[in-house]
Amino acid sequence: MLINCFQRDLIEAGCDEAGRGCLAGPVYAAAVILPRKFKSKILNDSKKLTLEQRLEMREVIQKQAICWAVGSVDNHEIDEINILNASFLAMHRAIDQLMVIPQYLVIDGNRFKPYSDIPHACIVKGDGKYLNIAAASILAKTYRDEYMANIAQEHPEYNWHQNKGYGTAAHRLVSIEKGLTPYHRRTFSISHPQFDGMPDLVV
Repeated sequence: MLINCFQRDLIEAGCDEAGRGCLAGPVYAAAVILPRKFKSKILNDSKKLTLEQRLEMREVIQKQAICWAVGSVDNHEIDEINILNASFLAMHRAIDQLMVIPQYLVIDGNRFKPYSDIPHACIVKGDGKYLNIAAASILAKTYRDEYMANIAQEHPEYNWHQNKGYGTAAHRLVSIEKGLTPYHRRTFSISHPQFDGMPDLVV
């Protein structure tokens, strides 16, 4: 079972992103402040849950969190500032929207650009260790997945409703054959699918 938070002296927000490694679409991030007594036997790293579990947990998080917010950075901004900085910016935009100002931030991963003067800790695989980061991973992924499903209707041949914009073999092949859409990240390399180890579907 995951631990509620990293430290207990300060109001803590967990942060995580989704879509960093995609060829198309925005990167999303979420920030979540959970009650100290919040518990869940299901909540975990979003990648370890089914779609149904993610949606179930999103409802729980949105109802029971002290506050939560989601931010995004589109593909054009990603091309301008690079994906690492875009991931940081998406997290900053999510934190900007929190109704309660956090006193401490816990970030999934090993790097982060400081937000204001709020202290933070970077935690590798933090979404599988702390509930507040796991909650942020759920919100970031589900909101991004819904966005990708919506734009998939404009370009159904890219199969974004299933691959979510990740560089699957099928996605790369159709991108080579038909060209890039306005949603693609132009600074990302689209190599021939025979050299790619990604599966054809991403859930």
